[in-house]
Amino acid sequence: MHPWRTLVQSVAVTLVNLRTLPARLGPSAVAVVGMVGVVGVLVAVLSMAEGFRATMANTGAADTVIVMRAGSDSEMTSILMREDIDIVSDAEEIARTPSGPLASAELFVIVDLIKASTGTVANAPLRGVEPVAFGVRQVRIVEGRMFVPGRNEVVVGRAARGEYRGLTVGSTLRVGQSDWAVVGAFDAGGTVPDSELWCDANVLGPLYQRGSSRQAVYAKLRSPDAFTALKDRLTTDPRAKLMVMREREYYESQSRFVYSLITGLGTIIALLMGIGAVFAAVNTMYSAVASRTREIATLRALGFGGLPVMLSVLAESMLLALAGGAIGAAAAYLFFNGYQAATMNWQSMSTIGFAFRVTPRLLANGLAYALVLGLVGGLLPAIRAARLPVVVALREL
Repeated sequence: MHPWRTLVQSVAVTLVNLRTLPARLGPSAVAVVGMVGVVGVLVAVLSMAEGFRATMANTGAADTVIVMRAGSDSEMTSILMREDIDIVSDAEEIARTPSGPLASAELFVIVDLIKASTGTVANAPLRGVEPVAFGVRQVRIVEGRMFVPGRNEVVVGRAARGEYRGLTVGSTLRVGQSDWAVVGAFDAGGTVPDSELWCDANVLGPLYQRGSSRQAVYAKLRSPDAFTALKDRLTTDPRAKLMVMREREYYESQSRFVYSLITGLGTIIALLMGIGAVFAAVNTMYSAVASRTREIATLRALGFGGLPVMLSVLAESMLLALAGGAIGAAAAYLFFNGYQAATMNWQSMSTIGFAFRVTPRLLANGLAYALVLGLVGGLLPAIRAARLPVVVALREL
């Protein structure tokens, strides 16, 4: 049969099939609802992974670096002595102000706080910084004030303030055996520091028997192009064993395990739900073929080929799947895009706040998955319709 004629006949049969949908509303609705669930869950779970990855990957700027002990996979496993810190601060690639280099030697510890949503204990990141940290990082005070160096005072990130109890400005926080005054709140633009509490590193260090040692140095470069020169200088300095990364690259590497875990779980769930959706599509289309035996026989008697009949059944199955996928994708966008949540960053053993992020790519992938399920679910019924003997079908007339 000529391809153009096959196409015309396929479209004609498909339009006839669609006009009879109201008569098969029940089975068709089952297939659509099943696809709504599959695509909705897939997009929602993957948007969680995408939101976490975006929060981590967007942390830092092109001219901000983190320096740690060579061989460390995170700040938790790094230690820098005062001599190491001085080597970093004295590097000519580091930006400077009249008061000194824009380099903050920092500590990172985990403290127990009460989650606002559940009332259970959770790991909260407490970071000891130098006052210059606010010039190195993209952070600004939005309520209260900056902590005073030398005092037991903390400022809290926007996400941390919503995640834990007792972090309102003016409250007192109990950390270990010490009381800390919450004197301010800061906004880090939806990046990792938003989930942290910041205090004076010189006060935090003695409480955790760290002395003058620190775990990392965050520094601002004179320009983004100075990164290679700084890395070469510090990694080849015989006085210290250091590693240098752009801050953004460091946090992006920290997100890979959790991102892969969430993505893997979401894919497995979608595959399992997809099996159910395929069976629903198969039942729906078998029912449709059975109810249209007379129509198919008439079309075949009028000269329509088996291929147009098969393609029409596949088209109907995929259109139902696409409708369900579109509804599911839209629901995921409306209910989950921007939704605030938190999860454990297993690299630092701390809780990171983030927002679900439903991207156009996730929506497109959800619709593509729906079409594949519709194709698979409609294939066997379509083959049956194409192979239906005309003589047998005409006996039903």
